[in-house]
Amino acid sequence: MRKLGERRWAVPVLAALTAEGGGARFVVLLNRLGCARSALVSTLDHLKRHGWVAHNPGHGHPLRPEYILTEAGAAVALRAQEILGTSTKLGLGPDAFQRWTLPLASALRPAPLRFTQLKTGLAPATPRALSLTLKQMMAHELVAREIVEDFPPVPLYGLTDRGTQLARAI
Repeated sequence: MRKLGERRWAVPVLAALTAEGGGARFVVLLNRLGCARSALVSTLDHLKRHGWVAHNPGHGHPLRPEYILTEAGAAVALRAQEILGTSTKLGLGPDAFQRWTLPLASALRPAPLRFTQLKTGLAPATPRALSLTLKQMMAHELVAREIVEDFPPVPLYGLTDRGTQLARAI
């Protein structure tokens, strides 16, 4: 799941490729998603590196897709389509997803965790990235922060009902 969440536009791109019948041209993806050209290029490179998307060897005809899903990518794209459907049902757009949104939702699904536990579990994430993602998820009502009365007080982060629905889709 971490690989899928490494790029903000990975889930929408995979879902768009599935909706287009397993392949699409670059311009079609760019217009459909409304993202920056550089963001789409880096996302497609990321998806190619993981073997989920390939450059179509038969590309050249105006009606042939430029990028196609691989066999491994088709399974991941179905999951991406489910995640995108759930996020749409929750009223979340593509801007609701940052790099660590999906991994955080997965990590918080079993039980609420302290910030240090999240930092340890999502090792390459910087504390700033986790903090910003948690704030954004709280703004979208996916995560709730609870203060446990102890000495010192302990903040716990847990999923709300909306966050649990998203985590189930993941």
